[in-house]
Amino acid sequence: MQASRRGFLRGRIRSDRNEIRPPWAVDADCFESLCTRCDDCVRVCPTGVIRPGDGGYPRIDFAAGECTFCGDCVAACGPAVLVRDNDRPAWSLRAMIVEACLAHRGVECRVCGENCEASAIRFRPRLGGVARPELDLERCTGCGACYAPCPVGAIAMERHQ
Repeated sequence: MQASRRGFLRGRIRSDRNEIRPPWAVDADCFESLCTRCDDCVRVCPTGVIRPGDGGYPRIDFAAGECTFCGDCVAACGPAVLVRDNDRPAWSLRAMIVEACLAHRGVECRVCGENCEASAIRFRPRLGGVARPELDLERCTGCGACYAPCPVGAIAMERHQ
């Protein structure tokens, strides 16, 4: 079945506006009007984080892994809804550490920091307690490397301006 018809047959031709699009995606209205839902970006993603989402439009699934910002999806995008611009970041996503965090509950865990290549998550020692994570939003690329390894799902990926 053609990818462009998949959304229609599922009863949806529009997408969930809160879904995270692949890096360097154009604005939501332009994205939906130009994206052909061909799945080329899905097929070329080396980490498998780009998956078909609502209406067949590509979305990011950090449970599958992280985005390395390799640009393969941009190169594969025929309709040019993914446009790499070296003067702007790939997206406005940043990690957020929520209260479910084991370290916030007094349990030693540094998994998120160990998986953060940008060193955006650091653990500062605390007198008489477990070191808690501190997130540096300036360093965070929104790659999602911290998301899947978290044993309690305490990482959320959110848009920041």
